[in-house]
Amino acid sequence: MIRLNNIAVKFGDFTALHDINVHVEEGEFFTFLGPSGCGKTTTLRTITGFIEPVEGSVVVKGEDITHVPIEERNIGIVFQSYALFPTMTVYDNIAFGLKLKKLSKKEIDARVRDIAEKVDLSDEQLKKAVSQLSGGQQQRVAIARALVTGPAIICMDEPLSNLDAKLRVQLRNELKNMQKEFGITTIYVTHDQEEALTLSDHIAVFNKGVIEQIGTPNEVYNHSATEFVCNFIGDINLLGDEAVKALNAGGGSLDPAQHNYIRLERIHVNVEPKPGSVVIEGRVTSREYYGLYIKYYIYAAGQTIKVIEKNDGVNIYEAGQTVKVVMDPKDVMAYPAQ
Repeated sequence: MIRLNNIAVKFGDFTALHDINVHVEEGEFFTFLGPSGCGKTTTLRTITGFIEPVEGSVVVKGEDITHVPIEERNIGIVFQSYALFPTMTVYDNIAFGLKLKKLSKKEIDARVRDIAEKVDLSDEQLKKAVSQLSGGQQQRVAIARALVTGPAIICMDEPLSNLDAKLRVQLRNELKNMQKEFGITTIYVTHDQEEALTLSDHIAVFNKGVIEQIGTPNEVYNHSATEFVCNFIGDINLLGDEAVKALNAGGGSLDPAQHNYIRLERIHVNVEPKPGSVVIEGRVTSREYYGLYIKYYIYAAGQTIKVIEKNDGVNIYEAGQTVKVVMDPKDVMAYPAQ
């Protein structure tokens, strides 16, 4: 569906993107993830036509659109700021692109009302000025405006970042459901790892203008290709020399010269060890209570190890309590020391 082939983008002497290669399948929800300034939005703007690469090509459905004007690319765009017209009604905001296409009033009305229903905007809200709506409602208007022209692709640049945490979770679920319903190929930009893991079919993790890894949420989380991805996606423990020695003494074969990491949920407290697991005695220094789970900080093997345990309401450990930390060396991800 979409192919980025050896894309390079420069701003003066600064190279913003280095040799970017991406393949997005039709109907896929594909996320560009990374910290601020890593190149994810620049890549999105290259696809939509706001930026022209100095090298490489943008191909959609087999057609090279690298030099095709923005308005001829048939790509819907949802900006971080929504970019709505605040003094116009919701109806006119959604209808704007259809009017540019010079469709009949009857067809415009039918399309606007159809898409408004699908994104849960009422007839009453269609009559209001955009400035009268909440952030979540404005976000729905921006999505409706992007979808109403029937684009082959929709690109979203941090569309939930201006919303509060609860509304973000609610709307990202709605976004995924809408994307499935429309079956539209979606490219989504975010710096939020949870958002990326929840929404995506595939994720491209960006760092300093290059892609470190492309994979499914499970692949980038549990099989991180690089040390950067391993640290950027979720929380993790870097194991020190004592912990590595203890795991190797228990049957592991970790290289102490490498950087060895283990995810918090792969470690367990006071459980019967499975074959191959290693038990290290430790002491709880503090805990964070999240309801569904509890995050423990445990001093063991000469370092503080973070552990996430499901909250069963019974086995809750206090600061100062001695516990057994159980790890399996097979759960360790190792990377060459830089």
